[in-house]
Amino acid sequence: MHIDLICVGQKMPSWVESGFSDYAKRLPSTCSLHLIEIPLRKRTKNADLARLQRKEGEQMLAAIAQGALVVALDEGGKAFSSIQLADQLAHWMLAYSKMALLVGGPEGLSVACRKRAQQCWSLSTLTLPHQLVRIVVVEQLYRAWSLLNNHPYHRA
Repeated sequence: MHIDLICVGQKMPSWVESGFSDYAKRLPSTCSLHLIEIPLRKRTKNADLARLQRKEGEQMLAAIAQGALVVALDEGGKAFSSIQLADQLAHWMLAYSKMALLVGGPEGLSVACRKRAQQCWSLSTLTLPHQLVRIVVVEQLYRAWSLLNNHPYHRA
């Protein structure tokens, strides 16, 4: 499965890039994860935030591969335990060859992105910094993959 993690925001701190790449390179080619960054539009004191969110959403939607399963990451989505996520990943891998995970900007995902998503996944009921979300997503996908493949990474 080819997974695109489509995120609003660029120029991440080195610790984010390092954490993301560390886990992404652990995933095998049968479950590869690729980062697509959508530029964060400039927020000013009088910016029309709804318009900026819409524009970023349009760019996210344009980046989705044709035929991909679209999953929005949102605190209001479905939360999974590690075992449940492994089962969900197994289902996704059987049913789809491509997947897009959407992570919005400071205002969250646009209405159009939420409508386009076939599923909504919550990492936590907490609001997480968008930089940290990248690392949490890739680590959890690696953990799910390791569970499916009896890899010793997950020790619960």
